[in-house]
Amino acid sequence: MCPGCGKPFAACVCRQAQAPVGDGTVRVRLETKGRKGKGVTLITGVPLGAVELSDLGKKLKQRCGAGGTVKDGVIEVQGDHCDSLVEALKQQGWNVKR
Repeated sequence: MCPGCGKPFAACVCRQAQAPVGDGTVRVRLETKGRKGKGVTLITGVPLGAVELSDLGKKLKQRCGAGGTVKDGVIEVQGDHCDSLVEALKQQGWNVKR
């Protein structure tokens, strides 16, 4: 039983996070601050739930052949892959801004 909603874990509704509301634009940028000079490509503003965002992150990391993670609604891909990720997101129908 879930302590939050009182339902069995299979039917739990409180763990299903709502997709964040944004302006509809997916943003891709390169960040090196606080990473000892190593570049990390950040993808923000994707209006998906946690599970779908994790799946999208996995596909994008595989496309780049790089590691990364999904934290707090932000997909992080190790290395400078801005151009290829912008192209991949546009092919999936997202409105992308760099």
